[in-house]
Amino acid sequence: MRSARSMNSLRPVVVDKREAILRAAIRVFAHNGYFNSKVADIAREAGVADGTVYLYFKSKEEILHSIFDRTVEEAISEGRKQLEQISDPSEKLRRIALLHLERLGADRDLAVVFQVELRGSTKFMEEFSAAGFAEYLGLIRATIEEGQSAGVFRRELNAKVVAKIFFGALDEMATNWILSKRRYRLVPMADQVLDILLNGVSEK
Repeated sequence: MRSARSMNSLRPVVVDKREAILRAAIRVFAHNGYFNSKVADIAREAGVADGTVYLYFKSKEEILHSIFDRTVEEAISEGRKQLEQISDPSEKLRRIALLHLERLGADRDLAVVFQVELRGSTKFMEEFSAAGFAEYLGLIRATIEEGQSAGVFRRELNAKVVAKIFFGALDEMATNWILSKRRYRLVPMADQVLDILLNGVSEK
């Protein structure tokens, strides 16, 4: 019979419990679906007791919100940091596209949660549109407005509409990547999206 010490050594080593819970939730939501997942499933995956989860989060819904908030905050922070080093508006848009698809392409479970599971709740989508999503779109819109002021992008276009079209294209690339039975790299889609946005589809 194994000793208590040897049994404990088989359990996952949890350093940052909140982070471990979020990472576990991403895996559980991605594989089981948000509505089919239970807090107990997340606790088991994280290697903590059920009660420990409730020390950090009030509910499963709050965990989902936290995943979204953290992901968007990281994307905005990294985006602003990198855009500060770029002067060309077109290259700034390219960097936004690359960062967007790199983040999701590097973590399929996160991509599934972000592209599929987060969209399953009308209530969440209303909050999603009003919170971090608006700030992320604002980053894109500011880049487009900068390009318009510099004479790089057409000034008569509504920057807010262009930002939504740009985001929508990236969003669809990520969703299709998840749902496709064919395996391919997501990041190269960034240049294709940018090419179509900047140059259109008509022969000149």
